[in-house]
Amino acid sequence: MAKIKITQVKSVINSPEHQRKVLVALGIHKLNHSVVKEDTPAIQGMVDRVRHLVNVEQVEK
Repeated sequence: MAKIKITQVKSVINSPEHQRKVLVALGIHKLNHSVVKEDTPAIQGMVDRVRHLVNVEQVEK
């Protein structure tokens, strides 16, 4: 299965609580922190909720 790298590029200050919880659920804890996740519909939905706070890129196997 494909993998994606998710990096937080904007601060969560003044963001709604549900967006902060989505970042924590993705495993992102601070600015410029990156995680690699499987590219599943659930993860894509979470990324879509915080797309203005993160950068997403495909990772080679």
